[in-house]
Amino acid sequence: MAIEVTRTYVGSIQNQQQVRDDLDSLGDSASKIWNSARWTADRIWNATGEIPDEGTLKAYMKNQPCWKDLNAQSSQKVIEELSDAFQSWFDLRQTDDEANPPGYRKHGDTRPKSTVTFKADGFKHDPENNRVRLSKGSNLKEHWSDFILCEYQTRPDVDLSEVNKVQNVRAVWNGDEWELHFVCKVVLETNDAAGDGVAGIDLGITNIATVAFPDEYVLYPGNLLKQDKHYFTRAAYETEGENGPSEKSMWARRKLAERETHFYHVLTDTIITECVERDVGTLAVSWPEDVRKSDWGKTGNKKLHSWAFDRLYQYLEYKGEIRGVEVLKENEWNTSKTCSRCGDDTTSNRVERGLYVCSSCELVANADCNGAENMRQKITPSPHGEDRSNGCVAQPSVHLFDRESGMFQSREQVVS
Repeated sequence: MAIEVTRTYVGSIQNQQQVRDDLDSLGDSASKIWNSARWTADRIWNATGEIPDEGTLKAYMKNQPCWKDLNAQSSQKVIEELSDAFQSWFDLRQTDDEANPPGYRKHGDTRPKSTVTFKADGFKHDPENNRVRLSKGSNLKEHWSDFILCEYQTRPDVDLSEVNKVQNVRAVWNGDEWELHFVCKVVLETNDAAGDGVAGIDLGITNIATVAFPDEYVLYPGNLLKQDKHYFTRAAYETEGENGPSEKSMWARRKLAERETHFYHVLTDTIITECVERDVGTLAVSWPEDVRKSDWGKTGNKKLHSWAFDRLYQYLEYKGEIRGVEVLKENEWNTSKTCSRCGDDTTSNRVERGLYVCSSCELVANADCNGAENMRQKITPSPHGEDRSNGCVAQPSVHLFDRESGMFQSREQVVS
């Protein structure tokens, strides 16, 4: 069976010197439009007590001189991004009173190079020759046919001439140079069901994922991700400018985002591959219903809102669909305190973080493994008393992310 999915492919610009000045102008214009719209929103907000919606901002901004610095659809996209940023801030304010609204894009008297999105009428793609033509706004054109012609190169395994449709192209400043992001619709052939086995996953903050396979329990800690967050967050904070984020601060944030994305992709690839190799055709993923509305205190809320459980689920779902693994979202309510062997749900069984000791059947288990096993049993219930090996639940396999190889490996392999 074939399915249509969205993929983003990155292309390095080969004629960087020829197009950089033009792309710099577009990136600066995108920041200018953002700042003008942000100022307008602030003015209306102060006057009415309400933040203007996307439609109101677009209607006003279309009459401003900076609007025509970009292709009309590119300018509209900037307003859409600002509106989304306000909505995200509003959602965050429900649990974090100190959250700040989206700010201005400026470094003193200068503006950063913002991402510019080109929709259907803003680009013309020539995949046979690895070229894409990007539109300028009328204000920046020297003549009516003036445009930016970029020559690009993608990874060897990516051929854009084979994709169904390039939906849009984004010019992105990566801190050193411009690159192109092609957002494409791609048709993929899916595999038949991987097997009849069932596995369960407990998603967490310390142990990013704990998987209960039919024959083994595997922990995937997030130690390396935590180190990256500490280092790059500190670097961003220490180099923050008085008038907004500095270039180094933006670099640190971008680098952290790239590291996180890579980590989550490798993790979910690894889990789905393990499922296929173990004939697991169904994967039950813990879903912390309404957890974003919880109040864990100032420090806890920061961890809570950076917890990427929803992102992990999305990655698992689409990767599982391609490879024949059905990924199901299951409410995790009570799974952390319920004994996976006998069903006892005494709260005190959760002795401390990481340790579960059942007062009824005396099961001693890693708490995350116990939760993952309960997730597995939501799909394939086991009669209470069935032996799932007390030793395996107490001492699961631990797979760590190895930065050198870019893969997850057993603790023994990484240490050696």
